[in-house]
Amino acid sequence: MAGDGRRRRLPLSLRRNAVAWERQRPTWRDAKPALIAGALKRAQARPSGNWYVVGSSRDVGGARRGGGRGAGQEVVVWRDTGGRVVAGPGVCPHLGAPLRDSPVRCGTLVCHWHGLSLDGGPFAGWEPFPAYDDGVLVWVRLDAVGGEEPLDAPVVPSRPVPARALTAVYAGVGVCEPEDVVANRLDPWHGAWFHPYSFDDLTVADTPESAGEDAFAVDVSFKVAGRLVVPVRAVFTAPEPRTVVMHITEGEGVGSVVETHATPLGPDVSGRPRTAVVEAVVAASDRRGFALARAAAPVLRPLVRAASGRLWRDDLAYAERRWALRSTGRFPGA
Repeated sequence: MAGDGRRRRLPLSLRRNAVAWERQRPTWRDAKPALIAGALKRAQARPSGNWYVVGSSRDVGGARRGGGRGAGQEVVVWRDTGGRVVAGPGVCPHLGAPLRDSPVRCGTLVCHWHGLSLDGGPFAGWEPFPAYDDGVLVWVRLDAVGGEEPLDAPVVPSRPVPARALTAVYAGVGVCEPEDVVANRLDPWHGAWFHPYSFDDLTVADTPESAGEDAFAVDVSFKVAGRLVVPVRAVFTAPEPRTVVMHITEGEGVGSVVETHATPLGPDVSGRPRTAVVEAVVAASDRRGFALARAAAPVLRPLVRAASGRLWRDDLAYAERRWALRSTGRFPGA
């Protein structure tokens, strides 16, 4: 680890004896396909209770409603007059209008085709879906397509209290399946090779084979500028089939998490699977200056989303490539 647990006066470190990208120690022997495949298989066996992430809590409120697809179904999400998240099919039961395009008035969704009004309760053949707002993300339970024993609430990872954290949510879409996104996150060895603009000095300290728990522990330095870095230990776990969580356990921002959620969207016009990646950054720190960061959240959130987007530009290409090889029987992994 880049530190011995003692508190640094400043979160930054000056990287010494920097090694050029091409002179890093190769990690391909350590990134054993069977090890990654085993972690993925165990994640897929964990219960989700049929819950799917559909977006950011911040994007649903007042006159704003969320919409999209979950497991191939059109879904619409909004808040009632009490601020409770409600959800249901995104197809109007009258003549099929896309309800994601309809406005919300005083907690009621009003179809913009013929004025059919929905307050969140069953009406005219429209039946709500169970919905859950965890303070950062909105989840919808889709029992008809999930195929599992339903759970009363989703498997929400342990995270800092949102009110005392800086939160930002990125969303992107790729031509792949959720397992390709999860497999990407369960391969920490690619970080410093594939994302040299963000990570340096990456070492996988523990794997499920060696740690005695189903987790990958990684010592890594997040790049800030030039040779300035923030060294941390990050632990990756998969609490349910479509989620991988990175917890910062040592170094700056202990307790902070990055959650990656993969939601299947159904096929595109060519019949290829599409998956939404919804990544939530929940950053925390006990430094006195962190209160200023929370106060500047409206300015910082777009920057955090942009950083996530840069990483996911590459990682979605990684996931898409994996699916393309799998779907044609050419994937060399286990």
